[in-house]
Amino acid sequence: MTTMKIGIMNRKDFSQYTIDIAKGKVKPAADAPKVWFESIESMAQILSSSNRELLRLIKANNPQSLGELAELSGRKKESLSRTLRTMDHYGIVKLKKGMRNATIPYVLADTFEVQAFH
Repeated sequence: MTTMKIGIMNRKDFSQYTIDIAKGKVKPAADAPKVWFESIESMAQILSSSNRELLRLIKANNPQSLGELAELSGRKKESLSRTLRTMDHYGIVKLKKGMRNATIPYVLADTFEVQAFH
């Protein structure tokens, strides 16, 4: 089980936070979130129950292509591709090219710790 720390902060405050880090005014703690969302709603879209089930399926079955994952999940390959690219962007999964240009998903995080900032 790999835990990912997630932060939630509105865009304006996050922009100032990153500027303060760049200027050396703020030093993030070693255990500070590395992945940020603008709202609980935006996080919930990525970490919906169906997407968490998808992570479980990937981890349990090690599919060697999106086609195989589509069969396991009952979801369309095109939809899976979009979802997994988004999850890859956030570092939740890693997509690698396999044989015959197949896309192979790997789970990088399967539990999540959320911190909200005002």
